[in-house]
Amino acid sequence: MSEFSLHLSDDQIQLKDWIHQFAADVIRPAAEEWDEREEFPWPIVQEAAKIGLYGFDFMAQMMMGDQSGLSMPVAIEEMFWGDAGIGLSIFGSGLAAAGIAGSGTPEQTIEWVPQCYGDADDVKLGAFCVSEPDAGSDVSSLRTRAVYDEAKDEWVLNGTKAWITNGGIANIHVVVASVDPELKSRGQASFIVPPNTPGLSMGQKYKKHGIRASHTSEVVLDDVRVPGRCLLGGKEKLDEKLARAREALSGKAVSSGKQPAMATFEATRPAVGAQAIGVARAAYEYALEYAKERRAFGKAIIENQSIAFMLANMCMEIDAARLLVWRAAWMSRNGEYKNAEGSMSKLYAGRTAVWVTERAIQILGGYGYTREYPVERWHRDSKIFDIFEGTEQIQELVISRAISGLRIE
Repeated sequence: MSEFSLHLSDDQIQLKDWIHQFAADVIRPAAEEWDEREEFPWPIVQEAAKIGLYGFDFMAQMMMGDQSGLSMPVAIEEMFWGDAGIGLSIFGSGLAAAGIAGSGTPEQTIEWVPQCYGDADDVKLGAFCVSEPDAGSDVSSLRTRAVYDEAKDEWVLNGTKAWITNGGIANIHVVVASVDPELKSRGQASFIVPPNTPGLSMGQKYKKHGIRASHTSEVVLDDVRVPGRCLLGGKEKLDEKLARAREALSGKAVSSGKQPAMATFEATRPAVGAQAIGVARAAYEYALEYAKERRAFGKAIIENQSIAFMLANMCMEIDAARLLVWRAAWMSRNGEYKNAEGSMSKLYAGRTAVWVTERAIQILGGYGYTREYPVERWHRDSKIFDIFEGTEQIQELVISRAISGLRIE
């Protein structure tokens, strides 16, 4: 286990500078166009793949090759400093990869995670399918069913998923479904739906408030049949888990393991916090430079305390959020979570992004409210960090349960 340190290694500094340059030269100039088009930015993702910023090797280095855990939030912050929608298009497959790695066997991870990315000449995508039209934060109420056909050793999936990043356009879909509805979240399992599997289709594509360059849609599963080997973790492990869950329900046992969706989100929450910090930092830096150049009443507006103090607090909140994210990333990498530190980092960073981008608009005044300046886009993008992968209220619930040891509802 590594010691927690705020000092980046030379390799991490080089990584930070490399991604920042890509964000400044490639992402930022294209951000407004893809936000307006509301389409997946294939050319940008392909360019990222060609230089090694998108792919299995890059993600493996971020997640497994760094014991400090800091390379991941450093890389993500720089990418989202460029643009949140494009950044999510580049990093969105990572959630599917995390779902596979978190629930699958080593053999399944080796087989399926690379297929979430493809290679520089043939870019692929992954999608993690949990939320449903009537089950967003309440994952215990998932209606998507998985029924085992023993004669054919196949699982049959039926249901509709909602708000899925890369949904319907991904090559690999990781689907969380209920195997035993009576057990609620403890009766769920994760399944791989391979490319071109009959019965999987894209439903409604959402027109969103922000992160418009990221593709978000429904995924419809209509008698989707997948081989038994596509059950992540395997049938034997699932049967053991269900047996423990039934014992827990009857009062004969206490623990029955984590639900697959929550286990994945737990691991990825510091990454979402890093995304939020990237957006907040972009708005803060822009507002700072604007305040130095904009003159009113005969002097630069930053010389007014009301503006200077806003910027001082914006800088402080971003630094505080980053420290929480870095700590959580290190703890997650080293198995040191104690009191829902991942949820703390995601909650605080998301709130910071919303507040900082709103303050940036205030500093620019009327200009900040127009589309001629990027701060309004950053403000639109920021709100998602209060919502996806667990709303503000869900994070508060997770934290309150962790610190109290009680089942707070």
